[in-house]
Amino acid sequence: MAGAQAFVALKQSNDSISVNTYNINSYSSIVQSKITFEVPKKNAEYSSRTMKIVATLTFYSTIAWTASLKKGVHEHVDYSPRGKTTNDHVFNFFSAMGDVAFSYAGHNVVLEIQATIPSTPEKPSKGPMWKGVVVAYIIVAICYFPVAFVGFYIFGSSVDDNILITLEKPSWLVAAANLFVVIHVIGGFQIFAMPVFDMIETYMVKEKKCSPSNVLRFTIRAIYIGLTMFVGISVPFFGGLLGFFGGFALAPTSYYFCIIAGVLLTITAPIGALRNIILQAETYKFFS
Repeated sequence: MAGAQAFVALKQSNDSISVNTYNINSYSSIVQSKITFEVPKKNAEYSSRTMKIVATLTFYSTIAWTASLKKGVHEHVDYSPRGKTTNDHVFNFFSAMGDVAFSYAGHNVVLEIQATIPSTPEKPSKGPMWKGVVVAYIIVAICYFPVAFVGFYIFGSSVDDNILITLEKPSWLVAAANLFVVIHVIGGFQIFAMPVFDMIETYMVKEKKCSPSNVLRFTIRAIYIGLTMFVGISVPFFGGLLGFFGGFALAPTSYYFCIIAGVLLTITAPIGALRNIILQAETYKFFS
């Protein structure tokens, strides 16, 4: 869905692209699915090199907030909360906390990473793991928090879920940022999907007594990526899902500074996001 939205923003930044939004959303999701299916078939060295290139290119967050500053404060900017009642403000806050949690993408593979680190009673893995998580979270904050602060300062409450859709000029820079988003999504998908592939393959071999083979691997990955593509094309409420899954998945899979805060976030963020999805359901159209 993020990649498809990037393609939509790319279209909006280039008036010469005549394909309508529905088609470009569908086509881009199909193209992304094809690429994400091909990438895992490459060897480890190639994948590692590719990820380094991806890491070098994905500075789209910096482009987003610097281009916003260059654009200047939006005319008739409004900083008031979107909701009209106290309930709206509270539930929007819950959903926003889920959005922040989701921005720390990668927390669902933290346990997979820790499982591969040597651990002994004298030198438990939690030491280096905690240091790595702290560094990673600081880097994420440096990349994404300026986007949130500057985006709100420039556009106020009217800012889109994807700030690159709100931006229009300079068109070449916005187009470049959206291409980097696509590259990042394709590379990041591998990090999220590999543990899932491994879990499903292990289950099929051990529990269902399937013979481990390339055919089994191909089938599992094709079905999983196909379902992902279908959801990306059909589901129109990308912003609401960020808050829902951000809160729902954070506590059981991540390091967090306070267990009480983690549990509260797990409960409140999905509730706030789900309420927003329900309230906005009248404006949603599947496959749009």
